[in-house]
Amino acid sequence: MSNPRLAETSFAEPTPAEYLAQVGQAGDGPHDLAIAALMLAALDHPERKLAPFRAHLVELAETVRAEADFAREAESAAQALSSVIAGRYGYEGEREHYDDPHNADLMAVIERRRGLPVALGILYIHAARASRMQATGLYAPGHFLLRITVKGSEAAIDPFNGGAVLDRERMSTPSFGAPLFLPEPDSEQPDAFSPVSDTDVLLRLLNNIKNRALKTRDTARAVETLHRMVTIGPRRSALWLELGRLQESIGALSAARAAFENCLKLPRAGDDIANEAAFALHALKRRLN
Repeated sequence: MSNPRLAETSFAEPTPAEYLAQVGQAGDGPHDLAIAALMLAALDHPERKLAPFRAHLVELAETVRAEADFAREAESAAQALSSVIAGRYGYEGEREHYDDPHNADLMAVIERRRGLPVALGILYIHAARASRMQATGLYAPGHFLLRITVKGSEAAIDPFNGGAVLDRERMSTPSFGAPLFLPEPDSEQPDAFSPVSDTDVLLRLLNNIKNRALKTRDTARAVETLHRMVTIGPRRSALWLELGRLQESIGALSAARAAFENCLKLPRAGDDIANEAAFALHALKRRLN
């Protein structure tokens, strides 16, 4: 006879931490970006129910799907996206309090209908993909943009500015200075229109939170955020190096040592990063001995 308690456990939904660990283990994606971002927010709000936020994501996707059903090319599909997300639901960029950490918290973004470019972009990507469009984040330094593809046609969208469709000329002068999650050192600098992975989109969201914590000297929050970043991007050597250095700065020497060692274990660590991690680890071992 089967154990009913074991059966319940087997089919239980993963906790936010478990879900994010699975994202990290799965590689660069594609991922369900909106759910992953919601799980990141849930780590800061363990008392809150996820169901209302999940229901809103479903509603948003279904409304866009109905609106974009007859779109035959990317520009008209982009207009359908913006008419729903910015028009009907009132999502827009938060300009007055741009550095408020709530702008990168998807729960708060959904409730306030305000957010950073990358947080809003995740909602656009979510709704676009649910409507059978191809959608991806773009490298675009300084200001998060996304691209949708419909039947071979493409459109670049600015989620912070009402879902406006952009051209390459406007791409060269982004309007706002949102921090960019840079590629690994030793990699070639991408073109602004180059697509980025879903993991990079999530890391960019978290990078905003980390940078704001560092700006206000909330080192504990920055370390916590970096832990989340290495959870979903465990193969990013630069993150492990940064985590190690930050932990060392607050006296968490054993944790710093583990971070440096994890950095050096990665086969794709660039020479500069590997050298920095090796030097930092050697110096740290001398302090510990």
